[in-house]
Amino acid sequence: MTDSGSTDPTRIPSLPEVFLKRTFSLINSTSDRNSLSLVCKDWYNYERLTRRHVSIRNCYAVSPEIVAARFPAIRSVSLKGKPRFSDFNLVPEEWGADVQPWLSVFVTAYPLLEELRLKRMSVCDDSLEFLAMNFDAFKALSMLSCDGFSTIGLEAIATHCKNLTELDIQENGVADVGGDWLGFFPENLTSLEVLNFANLGNEVSFDVLESLVSRSKSLRVLKVNQKVSLDQLRKLLVLAPQLTELGTGTFSGDLVSSSVNELESAFSKCGNLQTLSGFWDPSLLYIPALYPVCGGLTFLNLSYSVLGADELEQILTHCKRLTRLWVLDTVGDKGLEAVGSHCPLLEELRVYPDDPLDQQSGVSESGLVAVSNGCPKLHYILYFCQRMTNAAVVTVAQNCPDFTHFRLCIMKPHEPDYLTNEPMDEAFGAIVKTCVNLQRLSVSGLLTDLAFEYIGKYAKNLETLSVAFAGNSDAGMEYVMRGCPKLKRLEIRDCPFGDSALLSGLSQCESMRSLWMSACNLTMNGCKKLAQEKAMLNVEVIKDEDGDDSLANKVYVYRTVAGPRKDAPPFVVTL
Repeated sequence: MTDSGSTDPTRIPSLPEVFLKRTFSLINSTSDRNSLSLVCKDWYNYERLTRRHVSIRNCYAVSPEIVAARFPAIRSVSLKGKPRFSDFNLVPEEWGADVQPWLSVFVTAYPLLEELRLKRMSVCDDSLEFLAMNFDAFKALSMLSCDGFSTIGLEAIATHCKNLTELDIQENGVADVGGDWLGFFPENLTSLEVLNFANLGNEVSFDVLESLVSRSKSLRVLKVNQKVSLDQLRKLLVLAPQLTELGTGTFSGDLVSSSVNELESAFSKCGNLQTLSGFWDPSLLYIPALYPVCGGLTFLNLSYSVLGADELEQILTHCKRLTRLWVLDTVGDKGLEAVGSHCPLLEELRVYPDDPLDQQSGVSESGLVAVSNGCPKLHYILYFCQRMTNAAVVTVAQNCPDFTHFRLCIMKPHEPDYLTNEPMDEAFGAIVKTCVNLQRLSVSGLLTDLAFEYIGKYAKNLETLSVAFAGNSDAGMEYVMRGCPKLKRLEIRDCPFGDSALLSGLSQCESMRSLWMSACNLTMNGCKKLAQEKAMLNVEVIKDEDGDDSLANKVYVYRTVAGPRKDAPPFVVTL
């Protein structure tokens, strides 16, 4: 007989409530918290009651009411809206992702909300005013690739958020109706730690900016717009030598009230700088002023700077600790050779096109190989180029087997290996075979179904795949859907994949966060069948005004626990 007093060896012994609450409150990792919440009911409850930050990667995957019911003590929210292809104008402006329904729930559920981080959300001025007026403890606002608001909304944030520590406005479609919005910060506000208005177009009052920076003794991040001159930048550096991140304004023109030596002296006192960006219209005359801080930089963003190879090399010879570098393709292959020569610690490189229509300049396979030869720690690359070869990518994979993100964008669709005229299948085959930790892949160039067969066979850790102008048949997408067990996001445009490909991965679709397909061969019947088979998926078709009603030209599929969304515009059909 079994002793009635014995305990189940599989049962987790009870721990004191005070101990568990304190322990859970110290755990910041989202993945760790998610795992702990699955252990037992008690741990599930302790986790939800002590969670202070929640990240929602699709604002339609869950409702604000569901979030508030599960997590009652949230102080910080990150919220993403539109599909990524909205960055390429493939999603209509009135598609949705309005932040106001979330704020309307938060005002009751989270009156002590301190931080809101938005990406690809629609944010109007009224919503910004609502946020500013109703959350007394609010401290930090970050908006990346959002639209719908103007500097009038920023005036409300500046006026009413008395404890603001962060205002970060990046790459937004913001209507800049004037430069006076900075003047709405109270004169006694001293709490700012992050101020970024780099993408606003109009001139701001420098006297107001100077006063704000002067009294913000804890300011760590300052990124100004193109209208701030070198003279003004020097004055700001003198006031804020404690900065760790700096985005400069225009880096050219005449220094009126100071000399190059004084600008260099101002930079030399900023010993904590780790990140530099900005540099619009850089002048060779003023580049030496940067040298005193180059040695401490880990991230250099030159994606707004039209630099040649020689100018880039002058800077990089002083940057021995760089781990992240963003440049325009105006640096050419010679500039990338300098990257390989001077940046042995580099982990991330992004090369953006200055003019996507210019097929005569830019970078090629030789620049990519040069970087891989000199940067063995490279694990993230975004590379826009006009031409590429299979052999070059094979070499890159051998030199840098630790890639987690490989995003190669050959800008001309269906472009083959320009030396052999063969498809680029073997290039991406080498990447997925060699780089076993690959999580994100963007493919381009002339690709047959063989490339996708390689991906399905070898890319077992792949989470995000972006495809454009590639493949022969449905078989290509079927290889991926059946072969990549960790796939979370699939983005496809202008490919010959149809209903059979879509329906080949029914179980995979349900485990993915989202699937985007545009200008493919999908029909409304195929999309309806997917919706019928998988009730946990929202299958949305974005209709064209003059399109064939039987075809589905733009399809967005995503997993949700909230059901069909209630704010879909007339051109979005939810199946």
